[in-house]
Amino acid sequence: MAGEKHDLDDIGMNTSAVSPFMPMFEAFRDELDEHHDRRERIIKASRDITALSKKIVRRLQSPVPPPIAKEIQPRHDNIKELFTLVAPDLQGLNVWRYRGQISGGCQEYVEAISFQHYLETQRLITHQEAQNLIPEGVQLTANDYMLGLFDLTGELMRFGITSMATSGVMPRGAGKDGIESVDLLADLRLLRASFESLDISSWATKKVEVMRESVEKVEKAACGMIIRGRERPKGWVPGLSEGRDGGSEPLENY
Repeated sequence: MAGEKHDLDDIGMNTSAVSPFMPMFEAFRDELDEHHDRRERIIKASRDITALSKKIVRRLQSPVPPPIAKEIQPRHDNIKELFTLVAPDLQGLNVWRYRGQISGGCQEYVEAISFQHYLETQRLITHQEAQNLIPEGVQLTANDYMLGLFDLTGELMRFGITSMATSGVMPRGAGKDGIESVDLLADLRLLRASFESLDISSWATKKVEVMRESVEKVEKAACGMIIRGRERPKGWVPGLSEGRDGGSEPLENY
C-alpha cells in the first residue's frame, strides 16, 4: 500500500550481513594505497637525486681538483643511498610501472657522472659503466642513458665556452699512449654525428635539436675566438651574447 513503511527484515534483507564483495574491495583499497605510497617514495627519491646531481655538475671543473672530488663524493654517496632506498619498489613489473617516476633522476645522474667521467678521462662513459655506478636493483634503461648524454652536451657547451672565455683556448685533453689529444669541439662533433646516425627522432626530437644548438654555439664561439678574437676589446666573452639567430641568450657559468 502506498505510504506504508516496511522493516528491512520484513522483506528479507539482513542489514547485519557482510557483502561478499567487501573483502575483495578492501584488498583493492590496500593495493591502491600501497601503489600511491610506493609512487610517492619513488618521486621524492627521483627529485632528491636530480637536485644532488645538479649540485655535482655545478662544482665540476677540469681538471677535477682533489678538494672538489672530496666535496662531491658525499653527494654521490647520498644518491646511491636514495637509489638503494627505492630499489625494492622497482622490482619485477614495477620496473616499468614506475619507469616514468624514476626516469628523471636516472637521466640527471647520468649527466653528472658522464660529465665527471669526461673531465677525468676525456672519454664517454659507457652504458655498462654508468649502470655499475648505480646500486643493484635499479635498472638504467638505454633510453635514460641516452637522454642523460643528450643533457651532457649542454654541460660540455657551457664548460667549453666558459673555458675559452677565461683562458682563450679550447679545452683539450692531455693525450695518452701515443694518441694525439683532441679538443672538446671535436668530441662534441663526434657525439653529434653518433646521435644523428641513430633512428631516435620519434622520441627525442627536442633533445636532438637542443644538442645540435649546443654544438653550434661552441663552433660559433671557437670561430669568434680564432678569427675575430684579436679585434675584440679586452674582456670580451665569446658566445655568451650570440644565440643561434643572433639574439641574446643567457648562459649558466661555472
